[in-house]
Amino acid sequence: MKETVLSRLLRPLFAGGGALGLAALALPAQAQEPQPTAPVARVEVTGTLIRRAEAETSSSVLTLNRADIERSGKTTVAELLQTLAVDNQGSVPMGFGSGFAAGASGISLRGLGAASTLVLINGRRVAPYGLADDGQKMFADLNIIPSEAIERVEVLKSGASSLYGSDAIAGVVNVILRREFVGTSMRASFGQSEESDGNDGVVAVTHGFGDLDNDRYNVLMSLEYGRRSDVWLRDRAERGHIGRVDLRNWGYSAQQALGGTGAIVDNNLAGSAINGNVRNPDTLDYHNRGNLGPGTGFTQLFPGAACANFTSHPQGDPLGGCLIDSTLVYNQIQPSQERINFFARGTMQLNPVWQVYSELNLYRSKSESSTTPSGINANVGYPGGPVSNAAVALGPGHPDNPYFGSTARLRYLAADVGPRVSNIESDFIRFVAGAKGQFAGWEIDTALLFSQNEVANERTGYLQRDVAFALLNPSLANVAAAAQNEAYRSLPPGTVWRIAENAGLNSPALYNALSPMIANDAKTRVAQIDLKGSRDVAQLPGGPVGLAVGGEFRREEAELEPTAGTERGNIIGLGYSAYKGARNVAALYAEVLAPVHKTLELSAALRGDHYSDAGDSYTPKVGFKWQPQKSFALRGTYARGFRAPSTAENGVGGLAAFSTAADPLRCGLGVESACDPASVAVITSPNPGLSPEKARTMNLGMIWDPYARTNIAIDFWEVKRKNEINQEQINAAIAAGRVARDPTTAAAGIAGDPGQITAVLASYVNSAESEVRGVDVEFRQGFSVGQVTGFVMDAKWTHLFRWLRTEQDGSSLDFAGTHGNCDVTNCIGTPDDRVNFRLSWEREVWKVSANMNFRGNIKNTFFKDDPEGCASHFANGADAPANCELPSFTTVDLTLRWMAMPKLEVFGSVQNVFDQIAPLDPLTYGAQAYNPLDAPGAMGRFFTAGVRYKF
Repeated sequence: MKETVLSRLLRPLFAGGGALGLAALALPAQAQEPQPTAPVARVEVTGTLIRRAEAETSSSVLTLNRADIERSGKTTVAELLQTLAVDNQGSVPMGFGSGFAAGASGISLRGLGAASTLVLINGRRVAPYGLADDGQKMFADLNIIPSEAIERVEVLKSGASSLYGSDAIAGVVNVILRREFVGTSMRASFGQSEESDGNDGVVAVTHGFGDLDNDRYNVLMSLEYGRRSDVWLRDRAERGHIGRVDLRNWGYSAQQALGGTGAIVDNNLAGSAINGNVRNPDTLDYHNRGNLGPGTGFTQLFPGAACANFTSHPQGDPLGGCLIDSTLVYNQIQPSQERINFFARGTMQLNPVWQVYSELNLYRSKSESSTTPSGINANVGYPGGPVSNAAVALGPGHPDNPYFGSTARLRYLAADVGPRVSNIESDFIRFVAGAKGQFAGWEIDTALLFSQNEVANERTGYLQRDVAFALLNPSLANVAAAAQNEAYRSLPPGTVWRIAENAGLNSPALYNALSPMIANDAKTRVAQIDLKGSRDVAQLPGGPVGLAVGGEFRREEAELEPTAGTERGNIIGLGYSAYKGARNVAALYAEVLAPVHKTLELSAALRGDHYSDAGDSYTPKVGFKWQPQKSFALRGTYARGFRAPSTAENGVGGLAAFSTAADPLRCGLGVESACDPASVAVITSPNPGLSPEKARTMNLGMIWDPYARTNIAIDFWEVKRKNEINQEQINAAIAAGRVARDPTTAAAGIAGDPGQITAVLASYVNSAESEVRGVDVEFRQGFSVGQVTGFVMDAKWTHLFRWLRTEQDGSSLDFAGTHGNCDVTNCIGTPDDRVNFRLSWEREVWKVSANMNFRGNIKNTFFKDDPEGCASHFANGADAPANCELPSFTTVDLTLRWMAMPKLEVFGSVQNVFDQIAPLDPLTYGAQAYNPLDAPGAMGRFFTAGVRYKF
């Protein structure tokens, strides 16, 4: 059915949230008399299969139309969606270049994780990104969405497994692309930060021809090209703590791993220095190679290794390490990215009631991210267990060994090798061929879908463990192990890796053997056939009873190859990650809409799924909408949901990664450095015995339009999830003793010290339950200032009352308002308040908007009432940051649009107008010293200007 004029007019009325639909109903009748024989215009709404006359349903749906997207000033839809108040813990930011899912962006509704948020294009699925978040969670990459082709985005904020399937447990993001277009539109924009970097250029062309009514066909094509430059943390050095690992000026110390890279922390404990820290074989104390003073026990001195020859960074380590700020030098706020996006849709009207259509999405991106050079002693894990690299040492005959004649452990930042760089190429395709029309009173829609994502990840700067050990300490055992490497065998016998001031003596062949390019590939695929139909089946006092039924069958496949060498723990600092699996999914579903009274509408839906690897599931949903008057309505839903384990969770493979955790055992023995969170390797195994997650969602809301231009919507919601699939809590695994330790790192003089944790051994498990409860408030007010009309205020606020996770042993952790859960994604925390506020003015040829995004305070604890207290501390032992709390953060963006000519629009925006600096966050690992949620506060003020011309 072609959308009518009335239907199109309804679209913008629903853009600001649920209350606007009732506002439209409250308007006075138009002077024109309605045509009694004209059919009632019906619209499609995410969250129901039944086309309806009103866009408001019993479910809460947030709609962003093209105007909303343009008002935001964001270049991509991914950026906009991640600023929404409903996004929380578990979202995947594009800037996390060193994460498992580098090169992609994902949204996490209700903080339930990107894997529990279903992303659709025109109501149908897309293949998930090839690289799973945390090596576990399969999710859709938001970058594949062609922004110029978007008609609107609908966000269903309650679970929808009963209609869409298992991965809609937290809600649905349905991106509706244009289905018909005639003419040509061209858009070009260019953005740049106030620091003259981060260049962001976009060019897009949309062309369509053919009129469905007259020509009986329409073809539209949209091509978009974007290129974004990287932004280095070193170019934000004037922004205080942003990007720094050396936070001594802010009260931190090396004991919290925040005193600079290369610090000597304690007896038998040192960081990786750019000129090398070495351990005295007799005292186990570390000393810097550039130390020329007495008391080191050196047998030869190296004046060229003086710290001043490598860095001008302020020193001051009391134990004599050579400090640099490695993250500030080598890491990025924003990786570079080049992308091209193509969308085409063809529609042919076969006869008055049937049409056929096809859609093609193509997306290709290349991104490059950088992080610090490798330390030579980073521990790793693989399915066979942990690999400790703590014993890496300079051999007794190594010419750069200050303890010449003895083996001396080395802590070295391999700056001569260079930073670790990831080059990621992602190719995405989605093709749909379908038909829709009417048959025997039914409105039918059926289609075939194929979608695939291929990701290639090439890495440089990583060290081969066996080669590094042999080149530093060519013992018989080390040389024998490295002899498996052909590039090492080709080196002249006796070759050693010269470090620091002597690195210029190394040959290209040595670096080729030590740090070759390593790569792996990933692929996901979805093939689906579906059929659905709807019709009116009876008449009730409130109107016709709508019935919808449907079914689908799909094949899902996913494979991630391990990076060569990680399958045996041979890549220093890079853990193993791989998975492989496939399954078939069949589903039948039905929905009924019953207007039992002119003021009361009831709805119900039921879905049955069969997963070849997870069994059967039945998920019902019921809802109501009671509208006693046109300006007021109550609505509510109750639904069951489930999420089947992903291939990464129950397939073949495994994961070895890094997280942060304290060591309570060593801390209790008096090892001060073990009392604060430090990086640990975590080895997680798939679990074929996992059960599907089960969920229950409830929503109760009110929509009220007290005045002609005032719209209010309030929704209280709760999600309870059982059998939640998680990596075991790292702290729990440590407390249970499921760890591997290196006894050679024990501190001298502390009896019973077992040494540092080299790895935590865990698996994916079904946790007992999680419960998330909160409220959404939406407010919209139109007003005038004197004789000037066209002002609108729009606010959306999401508040979390609790985010409670209950473990199998009955212990409970509430993450709401805290920095937990640090076991997921990048430890961004779970803010209990997020607000989007917009003040806009539109009149004639002008459109001006001010957009405010607010993130509430975050308590710097791992969970509420954590008995361990604050997760971070200042050098004097006080809680850090002040009051153990990350302050709230607010940014304001301005956008301006001007129709200079009937076909020419000029637009521009300023992001972070007041140049706010993100608060210091010492705990997250998704960014350095600032929270990824606050990335605009790291970037600084950003300007964009562009034009759009329509032919």
